[in-house]
Amino acid sequence: MKQPLHRRQPTQSNPRVQRTRNRVLAVARELLPQVGPAGLTYALLAERSDVTRQTLYRHWPNRAALLFDLVLEGPDLGTYPEPGSDVREVATAWLRSLRAGVSVPAVRTAALAVTAQADHDPDSARALVRIGEDRHAGFNRLLEPAGVQISEDEFTLLYGPVLARLFLDRGQVTDAFIDAVVGQWLTTLRPADAPQDSPE
Repeated sequence: MKQPLHRRQPTQSNPRVQRTRNRVLAVARELLPQVGPAGLTYALLAERSDVTRQTLYRHWPNRAALLFDLVLEGPDLGTYPEPGSDVREVATAWLRSLRAGVSVPAVRTAALAVTAQADHDPDSARALVRIGEDRHAGFNRLLEPAGVQISEDEFTLLYGPVLARLFLDRGQVTDAFIDAVVGQWLTTLRPADAPQDSPE
């Protein structure tokens, strides 16, 4: 999702620019569950947000960039955990935060759309990788007080069962399910002082 060279990137620190971004994202969150990813055209979004399509393209040069921001700049649900020294507590709080985030219809739709388009759309593929990297780095920041940093595989083993339950099983993610996932996940973590496997 490189920014095209001919487009001037908006200055994010400008309060007017930030207000415009926030307004457009709010309208997109409202529209996306109603019209779906294909129906969320820049023409419709510009009309409903009272901005020009040129403004939209300056902020989001493609639909994947817009969906990326809808996933990562979702509404503040007040559930994102604080860093902590207890790995179990941090992981449990993070999974509950994930559950709350994907319960927002626009976030859920945007995440599924980026995933569905990743096989045939390079912008969506890059957005999906960036979402994963952002969430992984954020989770490791929460674990810093515990002196623990987890690998990409360990991160996938944590969130994978929750997303499978939500999106594949179409089931509920209860607190008991999260507790079971975290308990199992903790048994897979290699102690920090364990020797690394030597390559063959």
